[in-house]
Amino acid sequence: MEHSRNQMRFTMPTNEVYSPTTASNPKLSWFLIPSEHLDQTRFGIKLCEVLLSLVAFVLEELVSICISCTALYFFEFVSCAAFLFTLLLVVLLATPLHTWMSITCWPCIDFVYTASIAFFFIISSIVLAALNSRTPLERSAVVFGFVASVFFIADILLFLKTRGSPFSNTKEQLSNGMAAAQATPPEKEQLNSPTAEAV
Repeated sequence: MEHSRNQMRFTMPTNEVYSPTTASNPKLSWFLIPSEHLDQTRFGIKLCEVLLSLVAFVLEELVSICISCTALYFFEFVSCAAFLFTLLLVVLLATPLHTWMSITCWPCIDFVYTASIAFFFIISSIVLAALNSRTPLERSAVVFGFVASVFFIADILLFLKTRGSPFSNTKEQLSNGMAAAQATPPEKEQLNSPTAEAV
């Protein structure tokens, strides 16, 4: 009896020590919203950009007759590019996939891409609004194109409001790197110099 009590006395603490080690690690999640590159508000805006671009592209694809096909093809290219590349950007910034790449200027990429798509979406929507066959599908595509442009512009404004200009941060990093390089004194003599060999 005394021997069994001693075994229980020694086995009980070991179970208490090893039991908490099975806790899950929250850092292993594949969904990183909010993150340093994308917060919840801009994540929702980008999802709306993806959906609106997709709807505009599908409506344009359903058009069977066109008077000015060049304007329709231009709108098709912009809406398709906006859907694919915005979806790719959201997947990269909302998951750890962007850490697998050797890219450090994600805010600059996000800002320049969003501004470019907003500009081209507005231009293509204006051109299609002026040169279309007045069909319900074309008018609906134009409406969704303008709405998508509004969301892209809102994304840019919210980016500037919350994070500021991404280029100023890049300039600060470059200036800090140059200052650190100038602060480190160069070696006064080479390792394989004649004076070092003589010593």
